Amino acid sequence: MYNSKSKLSVLATGGGATLIDPSDALILLLDHQQGLLQTVRDVPVADLRRNVEMIAKLATVLNIPVITTASEPAGANGPLMPEIHEYAPHAVHVPRKGELNAWDNDDFVDQVRSTGRKTLIMAGLWTSACVMFPALDARAAGYDVYAVLDASGDPSEMASRISLVRFVQGGVKPTSTNALLCELHRTWAPARSCRTRKTLWACRSQLCGRDRESRICAASCERGELGSDPGGGRHRPVWLNHTPMPTHLANTEARVRQGGSARSA
Repeated sequence: MYNSKSKLSVLATGGGATLIDPSDALILLLDHQQGLLQTVRDVPVADLRRNVEMIAKLATVLNIPVITTASEPAGANGPLMPEIHEYAPHAVHVPRKGELNAWDNDDFVDQVRSTGRKTLIMAGLWTSACVMFPALDARAAGYDVYAVLDASGDPSEMASRISLVRFVQGGVKPTSTNALLCELHRTWAPARSCRTRKTLWACRSQLCGRDRESRICAASCERGELGSDPGGGRHRPVWLNHTPMPTHLANTEARVRQGGSARSA
């Protein structure tokens, strides 16, 4: 496992020392097959599919490699959900020969090793098997491993709870799609391209069910407004002027602009 001193994403302040370094990350999407999706009971299937889509989009816009795999796509579990390769066309697919554990497959492990990356971000179906087994084996092989639980699924809440406990016991770090997105992009600074910022905000808005804000963001980005802030970060982004701000937040913002504290008197 890498230590913080070897991470390229650590700032002079120490920020990022415990976070994922995108330049060392590899996303593994395991057995997101149409038949298995029908067995998921611990997370709404529509949400799960959306979260997997978000990860695929995130990988594309941040240039993070992706490996997909399926144990037996010709069998009852069916083919992979097509959205993964649609939104991450750079993803490499490694077919397996029936192994439940992807880490039992030489071709899969060789493909992981060939990337040279040591931080593995995994999601798949089922969490308790197709994510659990390779995650624990990858930890034993010296990788830093994250499991995206809301982009994975199990046949029951009980299976999901047991999986979480076993992940933690085995040194695998649980996370969510939204946390992963935030952890990897880390800033809305204008240095990012408009396309990158637009895609990232669209992902965030979809995750929160805020499609209207996503559309506003896209339009503002095209006009060159998104991320422009001559006030040094204290002012509200231009696109947010299209949406009402809750009263208590507006009052806080007004106090800060006037040089006061964020706390009320």
